[in-house]
Amino acid sequence: MKLADILSGIEILDGSYSPDTEISDIVYDTRQGKEAPGTIFVCISGYQFDGHNYAKSAYDKGVRIFAVEKEIILPKDASVILVKSTRKFMAIASANFFGNPAKELFTIAITGTKGKTSTSYMLKSIFNAHGKKVGIIGTLGVSYKGTEIKTTMSTPDSYDLHRYFRDMADSGCDIMIMEASSQGFMLDRTYGIDFDVGVFTNISPDHISLYEHKDFDDYIRCKKTLFKQCKLGFVNKDSEHFLSITEGSHCPITTFAITNKADFNAVNPAFTSGDNCLKTEFTSIERNSFEEIKNRIELNIPGFFTIYNAISAIAVARKLGVPYPAIKEGLKNTFVRGRMELVPTNTDFTVIIDFAHNELSVQNLFETIKQYNPKRIISVFGCGGNRSKLRRYSMGEIIGRNSDISVVTSDNSRYERIEDIVADILIGINKTTNEHVIIYDRKKAIEHAIDIAKKGDVILLIGKGDEDYEEREGVKYPFSERQIVLDYVKSKYGNSKKPQDS
Repeated sequence: MKLADILSGIEILDGSYSPDTEISDIVYDTRQGKEAPGTIFVCISGYQFDGHNYAKSAYDKGVRIFAVEKEIILPKDASVILVKSTRKFMAIASANFFGNPAKELFTIAITGTKGKTSTSYMLKSIFNAHGKKVGIIGTLGVSYKGTEIKTTMSTPDSYDLHRYFRDMADSGCDIMIMEASSQGFMLDRTYGIDFDVGVFTNISPDHISLYEHKDFDDYIRCKKTLFKQCKLGFVNKDSEHFLSITEGSHCPITTFAITNKADFNAVNPAFTSGDNCLKTEFTSIERNSFEEIKNRIELNIPGFFTIYNAISAIAVARKLGVPYPAIKEGLKNTFVRGRMELVPTNTDFTVIIDFAHNELSVQNLFETIKQYNPKRIISVFGCGGNRSKLRRYSMGEIIGRNSDISVVTSDNSRYERIEDIVADILIGINKTTNEHVIIYDRKKAIEHAIDIAKKGDVILLIGKGDEDYEEREGVKYPFSERQIVLDYVKSKYGNSKKPQDS
């Protein structure tokens, strides 16, 4: 592909380059190992590293074409393209490089503090039941046509995003569903994409720190970017920030809700439990100019908040013409790893793995579990290192108040001391009167929770979800909560159901 084709739609401030140069790839990290004369090295100014400082290293490895947003000194045979934003440059250049594959797919982006992953998988299951081939990008990775790829970010960098789009389009996918994080908008990972559908689930203060958003207003501003980048929007009308989110939107908005009257409502919820089984039902109401269409919906995912995710998925599916039989089948068959996931322990207590890692999600988690009347709630949790301290205080208080027993432990301490993180958590948990214990080793903390569990108890493993690692000092060690539970239960009880009477 010619450099001129790569630069289509990009405003160039200055530069000396040959538009006929053949381009073989685009890179933004010298560790990617793709350096060659036909490679464009995009100098990204990040939080910790500035790609402009590595331009000479890339040159020494063979790169001769550079995109920059400030002046750099390179040998005269280097072609330097000056732009206002190299992040936006990479987004448009990557789309051009891969042939604008997003235009070959029906694209759905979902944003919100909570519910992005579950809503994505509900929609995927619905569209599969309707005979559509679906690709998905999000917290659990990239999935399409039998391909599963682990990722480190809910919304990948723009180059990877368009590469996945191209692979999905080439493999025959009809629809692409992705999680659009606030960081993704802030760092221009989705810049230039005109989504067919945008969905807003909810919002609460989160991801506010030195390395994330400076304040809640900035967080909202990034989230609402979606409705300037999509053709049809879907918004939770129960959100107290509904007006702020929809203000200035560039697309028609369809609403869904449980409490407030909306285009799509969910009413009459019911929650039932059995052996390692928690179910949810509700009635959906679809309002149009002529009638109200009602359907009873069944879900094999527990919880009140699950209803919000489901009614948003129903709203999208119906607006796209999916019939209710496919919607019902899809929702009933939805399973999301690490989201209210019941571990099949074959015991008289229940173990649930959930990704909840902020105030809103943990509060909703407890509201969900209490609807099933557990005997006791035993919570195992920690908080991530190099993240908001305020989150630790509030998480400690909310979990401590709602749990009969809290087991405080590690959760990706990164470059912080686990002891310091736990000390922050205790500031919140000490505002409550329920029992708590500190076990720094997360594996031992999980085993302790199983040791003290009795018949009718629910053990909540909070925060990691489907993560398969524990990060300390920049190293990710293999760690599967699901496997730890199964192995320990088997070693403790064998294969027989073990009552744990008080």
